[in-house]
Amino acid sequence: MTSNPGNAKLLQHALGISRFLRRSLDARHALAGQLLESVDQPFQRGAMQACLAQPPLDEHSLRPALRALRARTLTHLLVRDLGGLAPLAEVTETMTQLADLAVAEAIRVLRAPLVARHGEPRDGEGRVQPFVVIGMGKLGGRELNVSSDIDLIFTYPDDGETDGAHPIGNFEFFNRLGRQLIGALSEVTGDGQVFRVDMRLRPNGDSGPLVASFDMLENYFITQGREWERYAWIKARPMTGEHDEELAAIVRPFVFRKYLDFGAINAMRELHAQIRDEVARRDMADNVKLGPGGIREIEFIAQVFQLIRGGRDRSLQIHPTLPVLARLAQRGNLDAGAVQELSAAYDFLRRVEHRLQYLDDAQTHRLPERPEDQALIATGMGFPDYAALLADLDGHRDRVGRHFGAVFAQPEVDGHELDRLWAGACDVDLCAAELACRRFADPVAAAQRLSDLRGGGRYRQMPAQVRARFDPLVPRLIEACGLTPNPDITLTRSLALLDAISRRAAYLALLQQYPQALRKVADLMSASSWAADYLTRHPLLLDELLDPRTLEAAPDWIVFRDGLAASLDAIEPDTERQMDLMREAHHSQVFRLLTQDLAGLLTVEHLADHLSKLADIMIELTIVGAWRKLRQRHRDAPRFAVVSYGKLGGKELGYASDLDIVFLFDDDDPNARDIYSRLSQRMNTWLSSATPAGTMFETDLRLRPNGDAGQLVSSLAAFRTYQMEAAWVWEHQALTRARFSAGDAALGAAFEAIRIDVLRKPRDLAALRDEVLAMRQKMVDNHTNSSGQFDLKHDRGGLIDVEFIVQFLVLGHAHQHPRLTGNLGNIALLGIAGELGLIPCELAEQVRDAYREYRHLQHGLRLNGARYARVDAEGMAGRIGAVKALWQAVFGG
Repeated sequence: MTSNPGNAKLLQHALGISRFLRRSLDARHALAGQLLESVDQPFQRGAMQACLAQPPLDEHSLRPALRALRARTLTHLLVRDLGGLAPLAEVTETMTQLADLAVAEAIRVLRAPLVARHGEPRDGEGRVQPFVVIGMGKLGGRELNVSSDIDLIFTYPDDGETDGAHPIGNFEFFNRLGRQLIGALSEVTGDGQVFRVDMRLRPNGDSGPLVASFDMLENYFITQGREWERYAWIKARPMTGEHDEELAAIVRPFVFRKYLDFGAINAMRELHAQIRDEVARRDMADNVKLGPGGIREIEFIAQVFQLIRGGRDRSLQIHPTLPVLARLAQRGNLDAGAVQELSAAYDFLRRVEHRLQYLDDAQTHRLPERPEDQALIATGMGFPDYAALLADLDGHRDRVGRHFGAVFAQPEVDGHELDRLWAGACDVDLCAAELACRRFADPVAAAQRLSDLRGGGRYRQMPAQVRARFDPLVPRLIEACGLTPNPDITLTRSLALLDAISRRAAYLALLQQYPQALRKVADLMSASSWAADYLTRHPLLLDELLDPRTLEAAPDWIVFRDGLAASLDAIEPDTERQMDLMREAHHSQVFRLLTQDLAGLLTVEHLADHLSKLADIMIELTIVGAWRKLRQRHRDAPRFAVVSYGKLGGKELGYASDLDIVFLFDDDDPNARDIYSRLSQRMNTWLSSATPAGTMFETDLRLRPNGDAGQLVSSLAAFRTYQMEAAWVWEHQALTRARFSAGDAALGAAFEAIRIDVLRKPRDLAALRDEVLAMRQKMVDNHTNSSGQFDLKHDRGGLIDVEFIVQFLVLGHAHQHPRLTGNLGNIALLGIAGELGLIPCELAEQVRDAYREYRHLQHGLRLNGARYARVDAEGMAGRIGAVKALWQAVFGG
């Protein structure tokens, strides 16, 4: 092979910076020629393997061969890096590949003699047990630096013993193999060493056994695992053994909580404080890894968000720092500008770190004191002098420190002016006097509520750690409630929330860490009793209050649907987790719409459109998930559709509306009815069951053919026959608001064709009028109102009268006027009927306005917990009169 002329320049440049390179070339005479031939290309795993291929490795040749490989790899890499050919990703990945290959080859060579003497280690069922070496830290994250030690943990799946002539237990077998592996890598010989090996991250550290079975590891996590170890295990990566999923099932629950774990901020803050104390004690401010604004702070920022959110968002369960930061920006957890600055700083600091280590192949992170070394580092970084390098370095470290401070800022826990009020809350009179000064209308009642909370059993039984978070929150919550328009009711609702989360330290930590979220809680509690109840039932939604941009952004339903589908696919086949995830996602979207609604950003109509679209998506994804679970499914996608009626069908869905749905299929498979019946049952369970994450919808299936007496699912042909020949008039009334919601699109189109055919059947108007009037009278009789107020929905002149008018017009005249068959909503259909001359246009407009106002008032009352949607009749006289006038015009009498 001929060398590239530019390679000599690269080599000379690197020799002017790295004393280690010069010593290596002096010690290994063939190395210079090898570098001249190949340094213009990355040194990848295939080239490394070729270096070890001849002669074949054995116990005697292993150590010198691995050390020669390290020298070849590191010198190749530093020449490329100092010459500007190797980006940071190439440097760290090449070093990681070297470590992976060295560990794998050493195990292969060293295991053979142990097996020859003792036999293969096997479990109780005779399966050969692998040696599972776990890379931790930067090795686990594939971010290894050029002079790093490697953090390892040794495990194996199951206990047992070897099957040879001299059997030993699996523990002893792997203990011996582990010790030999450490020696092969870290022993200093005349050729140097491959890697220093650090085993202190294993269970119980230096005092623990060198190896652990999976059962031992799991038991340790459950009984003794500490918070800092969760941080350490984020980057854990099995390097050998092919038991990744089994090991992940043990590690994942320890590292990542199912809930949002804001308590991790406190744990990481304490760990960092210990590190900073050590840095200060040892005068390590010039340490680019551990010092202020250093590499460790960037890693902490990424990892604390992984600990907080990784349990709910598996896409954050990744190892490398830069991709984690990028995903945090994509999800809005970190500002994109902050991530850009942190990523740039990480790249800069890691490159400085490597140049420090290139000098003498020393594991150092400290900036040099000697002027000649400072000049070498500046040259290696491409700066004219050390002062210019420090200026850039200080800028990066300042920005890292600022972002670190924003994430890990110590919450206010002392010195609030209402601390004494909460501490003395059991004295109702003194407490009431203070609350009276803060705009509470009934300060005695508010004081009594605080006294009951402080003197209650739940508060007295709180662990000290939880109470330390709870106590600082209450004074700040009282203050926030006092700033709302209705402090008394806001405090009552807020204390109910605080009581509900009082045993979940993570939620208390969230509110403690983010005071702005506490203020938003008070505003929400003030605005709506329904919103207060919803948040209290689903405190996971507190996370939504952290980013106002998320709350204010218009929903992107395509992005939401695709993201949720991908998340559900990722946890297949875990049905319980999938059902929880769907509920969490649904609650989150409802909550975002709710906050926009309360802020006046949505009309009732737009809100209903969004809620209806959200329900359609959840139904669609439920079909996909439920179909996958059927053992006897006979096709990839079911010939199945969900048809919605009522509020969902008319796209007038409210926050707590039931889903009126009907299931249809069109499949000629002989077992189709049984298959789709099971699918329908499973779907109804998915949609309506209560899980630990709560409920998603209440479903009503009674509008299917023959109601409760009918089959749960209907074939398309049977549905058509029923609607054309056997359905009652009220069922055709319901059909005016029906639509295809989810499932097979062709089947949905076929349903719509049937719907139009049914609606356009010629009907005797007199007979139709009698049927509709009889049904309306039955509803009036069942909803008597003696309150003296006007019931917006049920009373004469209300919402149901408008709906019945529209349904009558559609059923009576659609055979002549096809426009009436559109599922356009009552307001639009009233306008069309006016344009067609079926009703007076002026009256149609008045009733359209009445319908809008009724829905707006009904929505407002429901937001504040009204049992009935009733208002003062006098104020509605004009609207009621318009609806009654149109009723008279349509039905007479």
